[in-house]
Amino acid sequence: MAEAAKNIVLHIADVHKSFGGLHALADVDLAVEEGKTHAIIGPNGAGKSTLLNVIVGKLEPTRGKVVLDGELLTGKKPHEINQMGVARVFQTPEIFPELSVLDNVMISAFAKRDGAFKLNIMNSLESETDIQEKARKIIIDFGLDKQINEHSGALSRGHKRRLELAMCLIQEPRLLLLDEPTAGMSRHDTSTTIDLLKEIKSTGMTIVIIEHDMHVVFSVADKVSVLAGGRIIAEGSPEEIRASEKVKKAYLGEAQ
Repeated sequence: MAEAAKNIVLHIADVHKSFGGLHALADVDLAVEEGKTHAIIGPNGAGKSTLLNVIVGKLEPTRGKVVLDGELLTGKKPHEINQMGVARVFQTPEIFPELSVLDNVMISAFAKRDGAFKLNIMNSLESETDIQEKARKIIIDFGLDKQINEHSGALSRGHKRRLELAMCLIQEPRLLLLDEPTAGMSRHDTSTTIDLLKEIKSTGMTIVIIEHDMHVVFSVADKVSVLAGGRIIAEGSPEEIRASEKVKKAYLGEAQ
């Protein structure tokens, strides 16, 4: 019996990115399946962040294209790509520290709806009861109900990461991009973040994760692509990547 066709949510096709004479990315082809968690790993300087910035429109590829569900992302602005269904969690939590947890999540919903953050939105937060109700539910789901009225700047690093994930999920993205989500975390916060990512994954969310911590990668990824020198040198299941001598030499061995 023929294997059912796979639904590719994100397709990166023949992407190159050069900065003068420096080739940060070369011949990058990558296909992310719907409902899967696809990890991108590699040593420092491999091109991981450059690739993520190409996906979200912060950088224009020198050659190649990025496609989401058949729609071309290349050439579009970051806020347009966000409205098309791509949400990104940065290495350092991007929140409004002077505002409450609830206000942060509500503002994220407005940014997706309106295309950008608008200063006058603060005047209408309380009147938007539908969004407020949705935000409260997501905050409870993410275990932040006790902190709902706290200034987000006072949260622990682990709770800030939960808040940023809640801010992404209220946008109901087609694709969630995670840039080093456990960077700088304690072992306890890393463990709870892994559990949270597994919960998000169980909803059928399509995820791309860049991560240095191999325990995190092997705990959540369905497929792993390895970047080195701006090129993908290996791709496969976590078990295949763990056993690859090429990968051990290029990356995993350096971490030991």
